[in-house]
Amino acid sequence: MKKTYKLRDLDCANCAQKMEEAIRKVEGVEDASVNFMLQKMTVTADEAKMDEIMKKIVKVCKKVEPDCEILL
Repeated sequence: MKKTYKLRDLDCANCAQKMEEAIRKVEGVEDASVNFMLQKMTVTADEAKMDEIMKKIVKVCKKVEPDCEILL
């Protein structure tokens, strides 16, 4: 299942790239993209485990960009 989330306070394109790389390493994530200009994140993952996967994604994103908030 593919879902798109709005991001708040993503500061730079480099951080967006680092977040994207970190998200792709999360178990269960098939694909991910983070668009700095649009302040959006798209995640493709198993629908049945999406809530669990999103919790992991929020944690890894906070490590890369502590000020960025994912609007779930």
